[in-house]
Amino acid sequence: MSTGTSLIQIRGLGKVFKTDVGEVNVLEDINLDIMKGEIFGIIGMSGAGKSTLVRCLNFLERPTRGTVYFDNQDLSALSQKELYRIRQSIGMIFQQFNLLMQRNVLKNVCFPLEIAGVRKKEAEARAYELLELVGLSDKAKAYPSQLSGGQKQRVAIARALANNPKVILCDEATSALDPATTKGVLALLKDINKRLGITIVIITHEMSVVEEICQRVAIIDNRRIAEVGYVQDIFTKPTTEAARRLVFPEGGQVEHFTSSRCCRIVFDGSSSFEPVIANMVLEFRQPVNIIFADTRNIDGKAFGQIVIQLPEDKLAGEKMMAYLQNRGLTVEEVKDFV
Repeated sequence: MSTGTSLIQIRGLGKVFKTDVGEVNVLEDINLDIMKGEIFGIIGMSGAGKSTLVRCLNFLERPTRGTVYFDNQDLSALSQKELYRIRQSIGMIFQQFNLLMQRNVLKNVCFPLEIAGVRKKEAEARAYELLELVGLSDKAKAYPSQLSGGQKQRVAIARALANNPKVILCDEATSALDPATTKGVLALLKDINKRLGITIVIITHEMSVVEEICQRVAIIDNRRIAEVGYVQDIFTKPTTEAARRLVFPEGGQVEHFTSSRCCRIVFDGSSSFEPVIANMVLEFRQPVNIIFADTRNIDGKAFGQIVIQLPEDKLAGEKMMAYLQNRGLTVEEVKDFV
């Protein structure tokens, strides 16, 4: 859980790449705070700049403008030697795992420890400890070619933890995995965050990943940060067009309501298992039409929204809205829904 203290501060960050056809502006005026101990998501469509941003967090890509503060140290002011020392506190996992195919699992996990000058016996003891943590203690002598995609990513997670980092950067770490394997890897990351208190930054284009694991999220769109907030707030009340496109990928657009009264019901943490609409219909013996529904189960609670068409009877409609409000739901009458 977050401690409320910033681990990473991004200030005025911009990145321009020079190409044969001119300059390409990839990131512009990025400002973010990522707290110690939190799981923070950065989400955007392909080409939005999110992978460049994650490489700027550890200065694998040096920003053209602005800077990054890591644990109160300005990375732009550090020498290469000092940057190398800082990077030992920053683990990273990738979409394609980046394992060394000629090394077995144990030696892959030992690799960053070898580079750091840790003695072989100590490195192997640490590697075995981490393989136990990620559930692969029986695969220590196996080679990457003998592993499934999910197992390879678990090895990559163990390797990222080798030097006791303060943060793990995950760049599309589950994009190459099937849904069931993705769920297992995300559960492992969540457990690591809870057990060890390590900050985790998730870079993804999948909203399902954000809702599964992240506490806060930044939406990057057209080189800039469009919106930042708690995941449940972004899901229930997206305030920007970029956020709405991600939360409602199929459009979430309903025709203008002209013939009847409609209301929008926002679920912001009530039980996922209470059939509140069905109970309301039974209570009042009045049917309603569901115009639009998009709800998600986040951490065992319901988040999202439903738009219903109320009965023509004004009094009955008002009673229904009061019924929903009395159950802790946000309810508002709407004419347009976006």
